[in-house]
Amino acid sequence: MYQQNIFENPASEPLASRMRPQNLKEFVGQTHLLGEGKLLRKMIETDNVSSMIFWGPPGVGKTTLAKIIAHETKATFVNFSAVTSGIKEIKKIMEDADNKKRLGLKTIVFVDEIHRFNKAQQDAFLPYVEKGSIVLIGATTENPSFEINNALLSRCRVFTLNKLSDNDILTLLKRALEDNRGYGQKQIQISKENLKIIAEYAGGDARSALTTLDMIITNSEEHNNIIKITEDIIKQNITKQSLLYDKNGEQHYNIISALHKSMRNSDPDAAVYWLARMLESGEDPLYIARRITRFAAEDIGLADTNALNVAINAYQACHYIGMPECNVHLAEAVIYMSLAPKSNACDVAYRLASQDAKNTSYEPVPLVIRNAPTKLMKDLNYGKGYQFAHDTKEKLTPMICLPDSLKEKEYYKPNAQGNEIRFKERLDKIKAWKKAHRPKQ
Repeated sequence: MYQQNIFENPASEPLASRMRPQNLKEFVGQTHLLGEGKLLRKMIETDNVSSMIFWGPPGVGKTTLAKIIAHETKATFVNFSAVTSGIKEIKKIMEDADNKKRLGLKTIVFVDEIHRFNKAQQDAFLPYVEKGSIVLIGATTENPSFEINNALLSRCRVFTLNKLSDNDILTLLKRALEDNRGYGQKQIQISKENLKIIAEYAGGDARSALTTLDMIITNSEEHNNIIKITEDIIKQNITKQSLLYDKNGEQHYNIISALHKSMRNSDPDAAVYWLARMLESGEDPLYIARRITRFAAEDIGLADTNALNVAINAYQACHYIGMPECNVHLAEAVIYMSLAPKSNACDVAYRLASQDAKNTSYEPVPLVIRNAPTKLMKDLNYGKGYQFAHDTKEKLTPMICLPDSLKEKEYYKPNAQGNEIRFKERLDKIKAWKKAHRPKQ
């Protein structure tokens, strides 16, 4: 935990820190939230800020925006680290905030990477959020629905911050060259084309762009008080091109789609390649593990019932040891999924049943399979004629369990892959037996 002044600006700070916007006018991007008349801007301007979660990729202004909110609302700003802050520290700061509230003072608690807090740490904030002792602002690059406790999430408004455009980045780079907080007191010569190269390289990450510019200027030669930046200097300093991957953009979905479809096509080489593309670009291994778990049920299902076990085990391994060690667990999982027999019968069954469920929600549950805990229900024939399958020799009964309008429907249709060969044989026998033992209509 670190409690600080709203804006610290020592000359020794990196360029990205020195150029951090100090008010809404300086803030670049996120016009869908901060444009004139937009919700978050109105909340700030009317000093009506409630607890919230900022969800977005790195370098788009989550921390900066939290500091601006604290500055604009004249609140104490407390910065928590998910790595170093324990429950004891959290409770101590919360109690201090509670005392300040009694004096009419506001406290904004900012939690960067809030998804890294465990359940107990997140729960420690709850009572203070509920009674308004603090305004909690959490920042996360991961989907809050999966990574934040429902109890805490339900008390926070989620704002999605988008990746900055190249034009947004160019605006920030030009400001850094002109503003005295940056290099405004120096003469920097750089063409629009070269500045654009830096902006494009950043991939929507303002921090990355400013850090790159800082590095290029620092490593450029100065002649007659002029620093001239050439394309060669830029290429020398940008030594490692970022992999073409955006964790929240189109490329993110393209590559996870490529992984999914490679496994479906039983191509382990392609699957491992796309897995590596994601991991080497910084993707959260737990996200990939969740998608593999979905694949195990959607594309393999009962054809290989061990596939889901492998997927869950890989998820647990990723959770326990993280990157880079868990890369081999994910590789094992995607290779297993690629080589396993395939069946989407479970997925198809659910989608067909789901459509009918939406269209027939008016259909009553057949009386024979209704529960009858009261005398009135029994008098209304709830459960009348119910047959307990375990009491029969075959462990089967001819009862019809679907609504009348759907009694002939078939949703699960196993194919001839892997274990589903046995399931198909079993299902065919069950259906034949029931048909033979049902009363003639």
